[in-house]
Amino acid sequence: MPTKEEIYKKVSDTLADSLNVEPDEITPASTLQEDLGAESIDFLDIVFRLERGFGIKIPRDELFPESVFQGDPQFVQEGKVTPAGIDELRKKLPYADVDGFAADPQFKNLGDLFTVDMITKYIESKLAAGQ
Repeated sequence: MPTKEEIYKKVSDTLADSLNVEPDEITPASTLQEDLGAESIDFLDIVFRLERGFGIKIPRDELFPESVFQGDPQFVQEGKVTPAGIDELRKKLPYADVDGFAADPQFKNLGDLFTVDMITKYIESKLAAGQ
Protein backbone atom coordinates (compact mmCIF):
# COMPACT_ATOMS: atom_id res chain seq x y z
CA MET A 1 0.00 0.00 0.00
CA PRO A 2 1.29 3.48 -0.79
CA THR A 3 2.34 5.79 2.04
CA LYS A 4 0.26 8.80 3.06
CA GLU A 5 2.85 11.01 1.34
CA GLU A 6 2.54 9.03 -1.91
CA ILE A 7 -1.26 9.19 -1.75
CA TYR A 8 -1.13 12.94 -1.08
CA LYS A 9 1.25 13.48 -4.02
CA LYS A 10 -1.03 11.55 -6.37
CA VAL A 11 -4.17 13.34 -5.08
CA SER A 12 -2.39 16.68 -5.45
CA ASP A 13 -1.25 15.86 -9.01
CA THR A 14 -4.75 14.67 -9.90
CA LEU A 15 -6.29 17.91 -8.63
CA ALA A 16 -3.66 20.02 -10.41
CA ASP A 17 -4.49 18.28 -13.71
CA SER A 18 -8.24 18.36 -13.20
CA LEU A 19 -8.45 21.98 -12.04
CA ASN A 20 -5.61 23.34 -14.16
CA VAL A 21 -3.63 24.75 -11.24
CA GLU A 22 0.07 24.55 -10.50
CA PRO A 23 1.02 21.69 -8.14
CA ASP A 24 2.94 24.11 -5.90
CA GLU A 25 -0.31 26.06 -5.30
CA ILE A 26 -1.78 22.99 -3.58
CA THR A 27 -1.34 22.33 0.14
CA PRO A 28 -3.08 19.82 2.44
CA ALA A 29 -5.29 22.66 3.73
CA SER A 30 -6.27 23.91 0.26
CA THR A 31 -10.03 23.89 -0.25
CA LEU A 32 -11.27 22.61 -3.59
CA GLN A 33 -13.66 25.45 -4.30
CA GLU A 34 -12.28 28.53 -2.57
CA ASP A 35 -8.54 27.92 -3.02
CA LEU A 36 -8.41 25.77 -6.16
CA GLY A 37 -11.44 27.12 -8.02
CA ALA A 38 -13.37 23.86 -8.39
CA GLU A 39 -16.97 24.08 -9.54
CA SER A 40 -19.65 21.44 -9.07
CA ILE A 41 -19.04 20.01 -12.55
CA ASP A 42 -15.36 19.47 -11.62
CA PHE A 43 -16.29 17.08 -8.81
CA LEU A 44 -17.39 14.40 -11.30
CA ASP A 45 -14.09 14.70 -13.15
CA ILE A 46 -12.13 14.58 -9.89
CA VAL A 47 -13.95 11.41 -8.78
CA PHE A 48 -13.35 9.78 -12.17
CA ARG A 49 -9.64 10.65 -12.13
CA LEU A 50 -9.21 9.45 -8.53
CA GLU A 51 -10.96 6.15 -9.33
CA ARG A 52 -8.77 5.59 -12.35
CA GLY A 53 -5.56 6.76 -10.67
CA PHE A 54 -5.97 4.65 -7.55
CA GLY A 55 -7.90 1.69 -9.01
CA ILE A 56 -10.81 2.14 -6.60
CA LYS A 57 -14.55 2.66 -6.89
CA ILE A 58 -16.00 5.80 -5.30
CA PRO A 59 -19.76 5.37 -4.88
CA ARG A 60 -21.90 8.31 -5.95
CA ASP A 61 -22.63 10.63 -3.02
CA GLU A 62 -19.85 9.15 -0.85
CA LEU A 63 -16.99 11.62 -1.33
CA PHE A 64 -19.23 14.62 -2.12
CA PRO A 65 -22.60 13.95 -0.39
CA GLU A 66 -25.51 15.74 -2.01
CA SER A 67 -28.08 15.54 0.81
CA VAL A 68 -26.74 18.51 2.75
CA PHE A 69 -25.58 20.45 -0.31
CA GLN A 70 -29.01 20.56 -1.87
CA GLY A 71 -30.25 22.57 1.07
CA ASP A 72 -32.63 19.93 2.44
CA PRO A 73 -34.65 21.85 5.08
CA GLN A 74 -33.92 19.12 7.61
CA PHE A 75 -30.22 19.93 7.22
CA VAL A 76 -30.16 23.62 6.29
CA GLN A 77 -32.26 26.45 7.74
CA GLU A 78 -31.79 30.21 7.52
CA GLY A 79 -28.41 29.88 5.86
CA LYS A 80 -27.00 27.59 8.54
CA VAL A 81 -26.45 23.88 8.70
CA THR A 82 -28.69 22.46 11.45
CA PRO A 83 -27.51 20.08 14.20
CA ALA A 84 -29.10 17.26 12.16
CA GLY A 85 -27.09 18.48 9.18
CA ILE A 86 -23.89 18.48 11.25
CA ASP A 87 -24.64 14.88 12.32
CA GLU A 88 -25.21 13.97 8.66
CA LEU A 89 -21.88 15.57 7.73
CA ARG A 90 -20.09 13.63 10.48
CA LYS A 91 -21.56 10.37 9.13
CA LYS A 92 -20.94 11.15 5.47
CA LEU A 93 -17.57 12.91 5.85
CA PRO A 94 -15.61 11.20 8.61
CA TYR A 95 -12.37 12.51 7.08
CA ALA A 96 -13.37 16.19 7.14
CA ASP A 97 -12.96 18.74 9.92
CA VAL A 98 -16.69 18.81 10.71
CA ASP A 99 -16.03 19.97 14.29
CA GLY A 100 -14.23 23.06 12.99
CA PHE A 101 -17.10 23.79 10.61
CA ALA A 102 -19.72 23.20 13.36
CA ALA A 103 -18.30 26.14 15.35
CA ASP A 104 -19.82 28.45 12.68
CA PRO A 105 -22.00 26.29 10.43
CA GLN A 106 -22.71 28.81 7.65
CA PHE A 107 -24.10 26.97 4.62
CA LYS A 108 -22.06 29.20 2.32
CA ASN A 109 -18.86 27.85 3.94
CA LEU A 110 -19.74 24.19 3.45
CA GLY A 111 -17.22 23.90 0.64
CA ASP A 112 -14.43 24.60 3.12
CA LEU A 113 -14.79 21.00 4.35
CA PHE A 114 -13.43 19.69 1.07
CA THR A 115 -9.69 20.00 1.42
CA VAL A 116 -6.85 18.15 -0.22
CA ASP A 117 -6.11 16.53 3.14
CA MET A 118 -9.72 15.30 3.45
CA ILE A 119 -9.53 13.64 0.03
CA THR A 120 -6.13 12.13 0.90
CA LYS A 121 -7.56 10.60 4.10
CA TYR A 122 -10.59 9.30 2.20
CA ILE A 123 -8.39 7.61 -0.45
CA GLU A 124 -6.12 6.23 2.28
CA SER A 125 -9.11 4.60 4.01
CA LYS A 126 -10.41 3.15 0.72
CA LEU A 127 -7.03 1.62 -0.08
CA ALA A 128 -6.64 0.28 3.47
CA ALA A 129 -10.05 -1.37 3.17
CA GLY A 130 -8.96 -2.96 -0.09
CA GLN A 131 -11.58 -1.19 -2.14
